[in-house]
Amino acid sequence: MDIRKVDDSISVAPQMKLEDVHELARLGFKSIISNRPDGEEDGQPNADMVCMAAEGAGLEFRHIPVVASSIGDRSVALFGEAMKDLPKPILAFCRSGTRAATLWALSQAPEIGGDAALKATKAAGYDLSKLRPRLFPMPDAKDLKAASACDVLIVGAGAAGIATAASLLKRRKCLNIVLVDPSERHAYQPGWTMVGGGIFKPEDTVRPMADVIPHGVRWEKASVAEFDPEHDCVVLSDHRRINYRMLVAAPGIKLNWAAIEGLEETLGRNGVTSNYRYDTAPYTWSLVQNLKGGRALFTQPSMPIKCAGAPQKAMYLSGDHWFRQGRINDITIEFHNAGPVLFGVKEYVPALMEYVKRYRADLNFGSKLLSVDGLKKEARFARTAADGTVTEETLAFDMIHICPPQVAPDFVRNSALANQAGWIEVDEVSLQHKRYPNIFSLGDAAATSNAKTAAAARKQAPIVAENVLAALDGKPTRAAYDGYGSCPLTVERGKIVLAEFGYGGKLLPTFPTWLIDGTRPSSLAWYLKAEALPPIYWHGMLKGREWLVSPELKENAA
Repeated sequence: MDIRKVDDSISVAPQMKLEDVHELARLGFKSIISNRPDGEEDGQPNADMVCMAAEGAGLEFRHIPVVASSIGDRSVALFGEAMKDLPKPILAFCRSGTRAATLWALSQAPEIGGDAALKATKAAGYDLSKLRPRLFPMPDAKDLKAASACDVLIVGAGAAGIATAASLLKRRKCLNIVLVDPSERHAYQPGWTMVGGGIFKPEDTVRPMADVIPHGVRWEKASVAEFDPEHDCVVLSDHRRINYRMLVAAPGIKLNWAAIEGLEETLGRNGVTSNYRYDTAPYTWSLVQNLKGGRALFTQPSMPIKCAGAPQKAMYLSGDHWFRQGRINDITIEFHNAGPVLFGVKEYVPALMEYVKRYRADLNFGSKLLSVDGLKKEARFARTAADGTVTEETLAFDMIHICPPQVAPDFVRNSALANQAGWIEVDEVSLQHKRYPNIFSLGDAAATSNAKTAAAARKQAPIVAENVLAALDGKPTRAAYDGYGSCPLTVERGKIVLAEFGYGGKLLPTFPTWLIDGTRPSSLAWYLKAEALPPIYWHGMLKGREWLVSPELKENAA
């Protein structure tokens, strides 16, 4: 190996062989950077092969491929990040070593000065005097120190963002991934429905964010102010920039509490509650326990919303408690849905209607909540009749559970990534942006017609991971998302209607009939019902001993 020392932190070299990796470890190197694109030359080991060899020798590895004629600021920033992050000393290589030396000089000149960078590389055998205009920029030139860079930038550390980061690292361990999210804690939001039903404690639904971010991912605890896709860049709220090769946007959804007049002033008191907030879900359970009689209203806005079954689950779990306490005949339950049907996939409706009847719930479709007055305990609705006629009515309540209208986050709706409706404009199958091929999106903010659920994010994450890596490698995206989503509708304690479906309402059951049919002695449901096992945490979504599915689903799954 022709190893040329630049300074104590880094040496550069021409193309190395896989068998050289263990020799580098013996010589004391701690990290390797490859600056060659894969497939540049016959017989050249690709980055994945070098990464595996480095891992086997106990070395860190980073792949920052560049073409000599077009070494851009993003690649320079990536190299600078590697110099800060990787254990030293580092060995950087390309075909001759020139690109590696060039990237080092450009990335370090702002710190050590252009003359020092040129002197160090010349002593190593690389005359980079042609770089002088870039090494000595004009005073008003772009300050590279203000920017950082990465291979993959993920915006949002919810279920979608965390799962995608893990899926990417599982497939390619040596990626430089940055995850941007301002939150100190990671919330398991589907669990808040269980808090409102008295099943979970609120503290069981949150964990420190640092505990769930995959090892090897750099967390930027900041908010995104702006997407700049024309420059492959995201601007943070503190005006820092992060350049990326690939962007994965998973920023979630905005709960638009202000869209309902009077709601923000009274939420969490006066009998007004919602399971869509960590701090008010316990209030739901308090109201349910203490209500002895009167009227309980449950609302659902127009789609799209996240966890479309949650407004119903609040009603079912409340009704179940009142049923068990013998109060069901003293409480009038009304479900006000701005949409036209109880559930969007008709095969699941019969099973749900059994519980609507059990709890004596009055279903009101085309009923949109406009305002709430907590002091007067009144809610105003707009009712749309079948002929399109709209009338308003005001209803008194003793308790009201509200699901707020939901929109894309402001920085998404106002960005170049958004479609006319404000969602991130992606292809529904590949989840790749329709106008920016190095951008992907998943989760609640993506403009896809699937149900916005954690189960959908779980299915989307490996699709995005596969397609991001294909795009990085300059290959076609082949992984396809079928729109899978799941709503485990908790209809009483320990029982759910398990709704699994894809685009167009196509049934996509993942549990075979023999597994979930509780009438069969060989099934898991029968086994759990017989108390052979303690309550389980099914898919991280609920505790239960038995699954209940509609006859139609059983027939289709058979």
